[in-house]
Amino acid sequence: MQKVMSGKKVPGLLLLALFMVSLCVVPSEAAPQYRWKLGIPWSRPAVDENLKLFCQLVEEYSGGRIEVRYYPDGQLGTHDETFHGVRRGDITMGLFAPYVNLVPGGMINWMPWGTQNWEAAEILYEHGTGIIWKATEVAYNEVGMHQLFNIMYGSYGVGSKVRPIRTPQDFDGLRFRVSASLASVRVFENIIKNAKVNMTLETIPWADLYNALSRGVVDTIWSMWPSLIDERHGEVISYYSNLNWQWDNNNVVINKKIWDELPEDLKEAVGKAARVVEKNQFEKQKTIEKEYMEKVRSLPNMTLVEITPEERAVFLQLSDVPAIWNELAKPWLEKAFPGEDMQEKMLAEIDRVHKEVEAVKKK
Repeated sequence: MQKVMSGKKVPGLLLLALFMVSLCVVPSEAAPQYRWKLGIPWSRPAVDENLKLFCQLVEEYSGGRIEVRYYPDGQLGTHDETFHGVRRGDITMGLFAPYVNLVPGGMINWMPWGTQNWEAAEILYEHGTGIIWKATEVAYNEVGMHQLFNIMYGSYGVGSKVRPIRTPQDFDGLRFRVSASLASVRVFENIIKNAKVNMTLETIPWADLYNALSRGVVDTIWSMWPSLIDERHGEVISYYSNLNWQWDNNNVVINKKIWDELPEDLKEAVGKAARVVEKNQFEKQKTIEKEYMEKVRSLPNMTLVEITPEERAVFLQLSDVPAIWNELAKPWLEKAFPGEDMQEKMLAEIDRVHKEVEAVKKK
């Protein structure tokens, strides 16, 4: 007859059996090895979809080893607060404008009267090979960051509440908003000096522009087609001149220490996601620019001022661009690229690319 086990032995055997079974159970979903934050300090409706896609693709391409949480609309702080968070590593990644008070070599990213169209921008800012990308990468490296991809918004114009801006003399008596983008500020300082106009420059954060215009703190700004709609600048100005004196490019960057310590396969995964999203956003911005133009034209009380090539040439001449390069860009470029004559190389490449683009367009 089979011997009945004592009640004292059954629990021990049962626990052993449960333990053995647990060894065979594989979790359905492993926890991410890295948990990252991507902070966007502004409202950017046109880029939200692709930045969310970037987060999804990083998780997909990394096999779930990296999880990226997206924080848009300044949820992690102002532009500068988010920037310093990424620099410290408290925030992993962010979308920034490389103002020189934060990135000493950042002026290279958007020297005035440089990039003038989408075709040239695609070449000059190309990841790894574009002359502007190469210099901007060194500038970000100096402050502990690495570029992942660019997001462009196109050309800048000039908006006014008071009168249409068609000549430098139209600035006389106006209060013009400027930022920490020193090369851009120099443009209007030089125009004031060389055209002998009485224009006051007021430094105001980009996020405060709508309120500054509506309250009358300033009456003239630089802006761009998407911002006239998405950030409602077009509601508080009456005239917009398509001057095309500046090209807007922002950089999605990652803390360099975090990047350098990442295994090569995960760097490839993140880079792959970045290339997909960068291309998507570039094509999107290029395509919807015409849509933004039409929306601006339909705004009540808005007059678009089309600047002729001859009128634009006057602004260019009075801006004294060579002096801006020599004062701001050359000292940094000589230090960052010793013995390479980098300024001359950059100017030659910018000129070559634009001539190449124009030749293709004429065919």
